[in-house]
Amino acid sequence: MARGGPNRPSRSRGVAPVPGDRDDRYEDRYQAAARYYVQGETMDAIARQLTLSRSTVSRLLREARDQGLVRITLADHEGSGSAAAVALGHHFGLRVHLVSVRASATQTARLDQVAKLAGGLLTTAVADHQVIGVAWGATVSRVVAHVSPRPLVGATAVQLNGGANPRGFGISYTGEILRALEDAFEAELVLFPLPAFFDQVGAREVMWRERSVQHVLALRRRVDVALFGVGALQASPPSQVYAAGYLDDDELATLAADGVVGDVCTVLLREDGSHADIPQNARATGLSPEELRRIPRRICVVADPGRVPALIGALRAGVATDLVLDEATARATLERLNLRP
Repeated sequence: MARGGPNRPSRSRGVAPVPGDRDDRYEDRYQAAARYYVQGETMDAIARQLTLSRSTVSRLLREARDQGLVRITLADHEGSGSAAAVALGHHFGLRVHLVSVRASATQTARLDQVAKLAGGLLTTAVADHQVIGVAWGATVSRVVAHVSPRPLVGATAVQLNGGANPRGFGISYTGEILRALEDAFEAELVLFPLPAFFDQVGAREVMWRERSVQHVLALRRRVDVALFGVGALQASPPSQVYAAGYLDDDELATLAADGVVGDVCTVLLREDGSHADIPQNARATGLSPEELRRIPRRICVVADPGRVPALIGALRAGVATDLVLDEATARATLERLNLRP
């Protein structure tokens, strides 16, 4: 299709002309931005439509954003100032983003609505030359599906915890999550192809000395924005860590007896936030709460009242700066803490 033809996209909210910006590249910038941000076309498709290279399209999108032709904002949502959000935010010292979900909504619908807000929050939280850390899991998988396209310069997306178990390596599953960020942010992908839990503590010590693993560990220490959910030992449906063969039945029984309620990045936690003396954590490949706390922006997403004990443990461990959740989960959390909204 020739540029400026009958299918030229109409001017829409979010992509507006900038007075005085009428150089030779203005029309290309406008066309690329409108097609990418408004119509949701891929860069490859835009390159074909505009008879440009993909790298040129990427550069045009950056120029459009830098010059104000495109402005990406996250609209205020009704729940951010609610009594429940304020109470949780004050108690744990974090930002709470509360999503209003119908009481009759299914678990799938609840997660999808929370994931939409979390995806928008991540879209606005990242910037050029940043490292974005993501844990794997059903919640994170839904969140990244709602991340809006926003090409960045020099961004990297790194897997925060190993995903392999005795039945498989988990590369396809975790790769899909990272590829969603590659598509949205033009980010370089760095996988962490290790088990979620090593069989032996010594195996982790040896692998940590491998140069390829040290490269990932170094990137994890440089993460600017992290995205993760909360796994729960007792939940319906159960979290993958506890239902997909990562831990055997004897280990699960031992964890329950030891007071473990869930995990963040496959590092196990009790409801009081303690974790250092849980033996399985010496074999885990995920970031510990102490390591997570060094990350400037940490977005935790939960959409299940059944995960409240695990969520409380995670918040007491200080893993989050931002909490995205629904009203039912927020109310259940306050009730368990005996807090008044």
